[in-house]
Amino acid sequence: MKLFVLLALFGLSVAQHNPHLRQGRTSIVHLFEWRWADIAEECERFLGPNGFGGVQISPPNEHIVLGSPWRPWWQRYQPISYNLCSRSGSESELRDMITRCNNVGVNIYVDAVINHMCGAGGGEGTHSSCGSWFNAGTKDFPSVPYSNLDFNDYKCRTSSGNIENYSDKYQVRDCRLVSLLDLALEKDFVRDKVADFMNKLIDMGVAGFRVDAVKHMWPGDLDAVSRRLHNLNSKWFPDDAKPFIFQEVIDLGGEAISAPEYFHLGRVTEFKYGAKLGTVFRKWNNEKLCYTRNWGEGWGFMPNGNALVFIDNHDNQRGHGAGGAAILTFWDPRLYKMSVGFMLAHPYGVTRVMSSFHWDRHFVNGKDQNDWMGPPSHGNGSTKPVPIKPDQTCGDGWVCEHRWRQIKNMVIFRNVVNGQPFTNWWDNNSNQVAFGRGNRGFIVFNNDDWDLNMTLSTGLPGGVYCDVISGQKEGNACTGKQIHVGSDGRAHFFISNKDEDPFVAIHVDAKL
Repeated sequence: MKLFVLLALFGLSVAQHNPHLRQGRTSIVHLFEWRWADIAEECERFLGPNGFGGVQISPPNEHIVLGSPWRPWWQRYQPISYNLCSRSGSESELRDMITRCNNVGVNIYVDAVINHMCGAGGGEGTHSSCGSWFNAGTKDFPSVPYSNLDFNDYKCRTSSGNIENYSDKYQVRDCRLVSLLDLALEKDFVRDKVADFMNKLIDMGVAGFRVDAVKHMWPGDLDAVSRRLHNLNSKWFPDDAKPFIFQEVIDLGGEAISAPEYFHLGRVTEFKYGAKLGTVFRKWNNEKLCYTRNWGEGWGFMPNGNALVFIDNHDNQRGHGAGGAAILTFWDPRLYKMSVGFMLAHPYGVTRVMSSFHWDRHFVNGKDQNDWMGPPSHGNGSTKPVPIKPDQTCGDGWVCEHRWRQIKNMVIFRNVVNGQPFTNWWDNNSNQVAFGRGNRGFIVFNNDDWDLNMTLSTGLPGGVYCDVISGQKEGNACTGKQIHVGSDGRAHFFISNKDEDPFVAIHVDAKL
């Protein structure tokens, strides 16, 4: 009997680590704050044709609406109910988007906010994205319904009711995160309501969830919720497929709660990844790119099979979350493209690419005073559509890093080399490195202050290849650099330290 229970537990956990990406696809993109109508179009016109595997969407449930001119991005993380009408659109638009993306092979992963409701100071009334009435002061959310009996205040032992000491795991899990009303997930009623919300989305066709604020919930409570979840919709996914779960656990070490406590429930966001790689590419703390030869678990990261990795996310690109000033973002495009390229070429983890919007940064004493700013919006607070310019980039304040040629082509590179071993490492004992992925792809970086001029073993079949960083293969020609690989697999690389993008990537599908 014990063996059967253990096998059942193991089966559930392995299933929830599987992103269920369609054949030949390997990467997720976070289309942060995009409208459902725009995501549907982007799946059909760009993500599907270019081999993206999935989209992480912003929280789809009813959220608080904070008054003009505010409308901050973080209002999406303050639920009022589990009704599916948000700043991104209506339930019918959400359903249409999920269907259209699935039909072109692009999965949808929902950012699920299940630890809390809105802030204790959220007031009362109908200032919510669906117009539902609520009263934060009395903890009354009739659209769920939740009452004051469904929150953790009776368990919290701090005078403020908020987390005051992150070294106390009871505070972290039982008290309010920055005044957000903390749900009592130990109660079957609350677990049922959360599972109903997630199951409705599963039945609509989503492939899984990014679960927000996971270290603020007890693993046993999350396990109880996950056992209530349906299998994925068999219209698009295999029979008996479990939803992919990846959990936001900020663990840089030194706190009472650690990422391994949640491994059995699904993958976990590896925050050390972007923080360390940003430090390497910035050459801070005497770090060098040559030290990444044992990148991954050799750097103290979590086991490969448990990791979801990223260079930046919606929090830490604004200085929140984890990683501090080391985090690379679209504001540092040269280093950013290299670091994303490195991530997509390297076999460690399930990869997520960020897609952002601009905001007006205003620093006072090193702190951005405008990090709260929401997405590009009309005067009435509604989110603007994402216009696509003739050069395939985005306009109207949308950054769309996933559409940058270098990043889009590295998403394709990862698909081409998927399953191939990490091979043919070379470095110059400084910040010039190269590595291959079996006999399918090869990448070279020059992050030094001088030129790279080397003949290297690529492991690739002989022939002429198009560099997919400076350009790409179009028809029978390269729009960028050509790399000649000899019959012995060796090729000469010259990369100036002054190049706009001082790295080169080739793969077998970009061979002339």
